[in-house]
Amino acid sequence: MNLSTVVPRGLCCSTPERRLGKFLAFRLCLLSATLLLLSLQLGLRRSSWDASDAKHSTEREPRAPSPRGERRRRIDDSRVANEETSRRQVTYVRSGRRRSAAEPTCCAQGAPPRSNTRKKTIRWHINLQPWSSPIPSLSNEALRLLKYISTMQVSCSHMNTENLPGKPDSPRRPWSVCLDDKFNLVHQIKNKQCRLYSLGLGSDDNEFEISMANGGCEVHRFDPSIKPAHVQEGQHLWYHRLSVDWRDPNPMIAAHKLHANTKKLGTILNDFGHHKIDILKADMESAEWKILENLILEDITEQIGQLVLEIHVHWPGFEVSGNDSSVVRYWYSLLKELELKDFKLFHTYKDLSKPQMFLKREAFNASSCYTLSWVNTRWK
Repeated sequence: MNLSTVVPRGLCCSTPERRLGKFLAFRLCLLSATLLLLSLQLGLRRSSWDASDAKHSTEREPRAPSPRGERRRRIDDSRVANEETSRRQVTYVRSGRRRSAAEPTCCAQGAPPRSNTRKKTIRWHINLQPWSSPIPSLSNEALRLLKYISTMQVSCSHMNTENLPGKPDSPRRPWSVCLDDKFNLVHQIKNKQCRLYSLGLGSDDNEFEISMANGGCEVHRFDPSIKPAHVQEGQHLWYHRLSVDWRDPNPMIAAHKLHANTKKLGTILNDFGHHKIDILKADMESAEWKILENLILEDITEQIGQLVLEIHVHWPGFEVSGNDSSVVRYWYSLLKELELKDFKLFHTYKDLSKPQMFLKREAFNASSCYTLSWVNTRWK
């Protein structure tokens, strides 16, 4: 039998065609796998991009605070708010204190600064005058001082308080001011532009202050013994719970806290806003020498029109050191400093009711207490 007649024709080529089909199927599977890998890779990259975008958006947008962080933020905010409120309260208290109607307007509303005010030069010590003799001695120094305070340097025809407007006749008193027209004080009083500062320690004698206030002068008396900070008596008389010293207390020193109401005259002038004192009366019970030194060194004297000062010579005074001849030389040098600043002595009162002593000695026919009156000839 012939085999060609037995086997069908299509069966002869079935094996090659089957191989070709398998090859195509394999390539199709490989292509599908490649596409699947590419799609997976693109998916991974897209997820990483989304995560990065989410991170950036999280940084841009505030995160919800944790309870602890929120509590800390609230504490910080309240602390800042309290500080701002405190600052506002301090400003309010200060402005309210200065403008309060309960306080004296004379002390809260200072005069406007003068246009010709010059910068002051603070000195550290006075210039001591030469000794009165080649060989220093108490006798020579004392005689020079006593002669100096007994010699008038300028004449004054009207210097008692009886000439003040509205003042009734009364005996002449040692607190003498010069009311001559050439020194202009009487015109200041008539125009009610006069200002008097009265410094004292526990003195009950205020007749001079009352007479000046009745005459139209704005009078400020400093009395550390009163309870209120400021007291007004009448229209022109004021009492202040302050004591004038030659130094300001240091608040960092515990002992100085007891003297919180003690200030230098220059500090009080700045606090009150006053730029001039027509009359300065001082009865400081042996503290006058150091106070006068402070007024000279800080150049406060140029703000004073007339100075009425009670001096005590029975002992050196507070914080005045050295032997007796050096002490008297120091006193004399202070008074010469006033003269160099154009203060002229126009009246001296020797108090015979006080012990007649000079540095604990009954000598030189001296009293232990004198009241001296100067006028600033440059005063305008």
